[in-house]
Amino acid sequence: MIGAEGNQLGVMPLHEALKLVEVQGLDLVEVAPEAQPPVCRIMDYGKFRYLQKKKSQGGKKKTTHVLVKEVKMGSRTDPHDLLYKVRNIRRFIEAGQRVKVSVFFRGREITHPELGREMLNRVLGQVQDITKVEIEPRLEGRNMSMLLTPK
Repeated sequence: MIGAEGNQLGVMPLHEALKLVEVQGLDLVEVAPEAQPPVCRIMDYGKFRYLQKKKSQGGKKKTTHVLVKEVKMGSRTDPHDLLYKVRNIRRFIEAGQRVKVSVFFRGREITHPELGREMLNRVLGQVQDITKVEIEPRLEGRNMSMLLTPK
């Protein structure tokens, strides 16, 4: 048995421990049930659970969420529209976000994946000064995509 302040109270029968807990107005919590004899502690269990929850939330606060932005374009996207997409990619990369650049194929366009690879290489050429390629261009179903990260 361990007391409310952390002091050892020794081995005692359950009915004595329950009387002691009732007098103090706290809870009897089994800390190590596999020990011989089992170890119990006198504590305010509600407060203990509250502090544990706060401690786990404190760890969540310190984590940073890395967003992956996605920029989609067709395999026949106009050069002016491509410049607009590249400007958005630059904005995302400068904000420290990762960007997934996807080229989608419609209908029979899938028979010419080299057009999509050429489009991705054109985009990469325009943003190569501030990014590096994390995942090389690869075909995934009807989409070809690559992942860019800030340098």
